[in-house]
Amino acid sequence: MSTDGGSNKKQRTEAGALRPGDHAHPDRALVVGDGAFAMAMATAMARRGSSVRVLCHTEKVRDEINAGENKTYLPGYKVHGNIKGYTSIEEACEPDVQLVLLVIPTQFLRRFLCTNISKLPVGCPIVACAKGIEVGTGETPYEMMEGELPGKYHKHFAVLAGPSFAKEIMDGQPTNVVVASESREVATSVAQYVSDGSSLRAYVSDDVHGIEISGAVKNVLAIASGALDGLGFGNNARAALVCRGLAELTRLAVATGSNGRALAGLAGVGDVMLTCSSSLSRNFTVGSKLAKGMSLEEIQGGTNAVAEGVATAKSVRALATKLGVEMPICSAVYRCLYEGLPPREALAELQARPLGDESGLIAEGE
Repeated sequence: MSTDGGSNKKQRTEAGALRPGDHAHPDRALVVGDGAFAMAMATAMARRGSSVRVLCHTEKVRDEINAGENKTYLPGYKVHGNIKGYTSIEEACEPDVQLVLLVIPTQFLRRFLCTNISKLPVGCPIVACAKGIEVGTGETPYEMMEGELPGKYHKHFAVLAGPSFAKEIMDGQPTNVVVASESREVATSVAQYVSDGSSLRAYVSDDVHGIEISGAVKNVLAIASGALDGLGFGNNARAALVCRGLAELTRLAVATGSNGRALAGLAGVGDVMLTCSSSLSRNFTVGSKLAKGMSLEEIQGGTNAVAEGVATAKSVRALATKLGVEMPICSAVYRCLYEGLPPREALAELQARPLGDESGLIAEGE
């Protein structure tokens, strides 16, 4: 069964290299990061025959991967035989690496780039897979790569996003993602590399701003959705949150330069729907626990995983304020996380706001 939906013929032609049976794959790929999603993407490529090197943050996780199971971040799944863990970037970066995936949380990406400014391979796609906005600078992963890496890398940048829980990729369940780049050639190459013609399929886009803002904001919205769940509310409340949250996401994306093409796609509507409706989302879980009375410190202390929406709530609020974009839901999430506003009171305030006109998603008011 096709998952193309209403894609037009021109789009299919432009992405013709993505058709099943017409996929290229890298002989050697480097995945920087050792968390669940890093392992899932490594596994997807390893299953197609690629040799995948995973650059780990600690020797402990490296040893777990090489022993056959990443018990720290992805327990219960056997590591594919084509995957090997490293802690030295010099050893992990062979000269003929054909693809680099940076699967590093947004708030730690700049440090990695600055530390390894000239150690990444030149001439192959470098793909940011983080979904967030850096606190303090308001920069996205793509912007950080442009700012920190030398010019010789710039024409090879891309970002990957979309509804893609790691465990479902590991289980071989159908998953669609999107790759965006300022270069159509780079986006297409990356999409070919990560697509397997069966369970994992990638589309391409030129809306880098839209993809990245969508990925960041959806994590904040997932916290709000989790809070609704924790308060015991049902489908009506979640549907309203998703719709009005998409309005906020759209306004911010357009204000930062998005051409709007990605917002109704996998990274926008798709990922918002996923993360706002499942306890597999770390951000959803944060919101649910917050609504049930746990403090942010207690929630974060009980997990190894990073919920990107917690930090991104700060940067989204700052960016929206800077650009004059109204984002009441995201602002409410910030206040719940950092100002002690109880989630139930936040909801009451949102519902009591002046009535607005729903004539368009990107209207100034709500």
